[in-house]
Order: sequence, then C-alpha cells, then structure tokens
Amino acid sequence: MDDQRGFEFVPGVDHEGLMLPARQTDGAAGYDLFAREATVVAVGKIALVPTGVRVWLPEGEFLAVYARSSLAVKWRLILANGVGVVDADYYGNPDNGGEILVPLWNVGDAPVTLPRGERIAQGVFTRYFTTSADRSTGKARTGGFGSTGGQ
Repeated sequence: MDDQRGFEFVPGVDHEGLMLPARQTDGAAGYDLFAREATVVAVGKIALVPTGVRVWLPEGEFLAVYARSSLAVKWRLILANGVGVVDADYYGNPDNGGEILVPLWNVGDAPVTLPRGERIAQGVFTRYFTTSADRSTGKARTGGFGSTGGQ
C-alpha cells in the first residue's frame, strides 16, 4: 500500500459491478459505501449489510461511518449504532477479512429490500488523539465486527 489510507475490495468476495467507495463531489467529506448484496431489513429489525470493501489507514485515524441522509427519508432506515467506528487494526482481521459491515435498523412499517449496489452509508476519515496518561493495553484485535468491547 503506497498511500496512507484507502479502500480495496475484500479478497474472495463477489464485487463484480460494484464500485470502490468514492466522494460524489469535490467538496464531499464522505466516501459512499455500497451494499454488496441485496439485503432485506425486516420491520423493527437490524441487518448487517456487507459492503465488500475494507479500509487501510494509519495509526491515529479511524473511519467514521454515517448513514446517508436519504436512507432515513427514502427507506426509513437508520444506522443502528448511530456512528460506526472502523479502527485501523480492523483491516484484514481473520473473522471477515476486514469487510466493512453497516448495521441498518428498519424503523418503518414495512420490510425494506436494499438492492445490490445501493449507496447505504458514507465513510469519513477521522484523526483522533489520546491522553497523556494513555497506556497500551497490550491487546491485539482477535475478531471482527464489534469485537473490541469488554464483557
């Protein structure tokens, strides 16, 4: 990887006809993420929608994942966790190859079928800072989506 950050398709995942995340205008902060497969989101339920892509980024950054505003208006879907955080060490994890998964919650009154290739979220590269008292935990990521939380 020559650049500090970027997207690529997850190896071994069908991405035929899909695009890598892209900004839609020169002034856009977010890179649109697309549904890798048609996904049904039942009323009142949450579905993890695969994107078929993973992201690499330097230490000290994360990819913030936000729902596209049209998702709520058009489909009555919201991001189940408010804002997703994709850490730098999520890239290539053994559970799912680092594939970005988007948890969408159907708050409407009818099931929603998202077609393959639908723009579902946007990723914004974000720098973060740690405190001067920060200490390494010595722990390494051992899993995929939602794996860093304590019990």
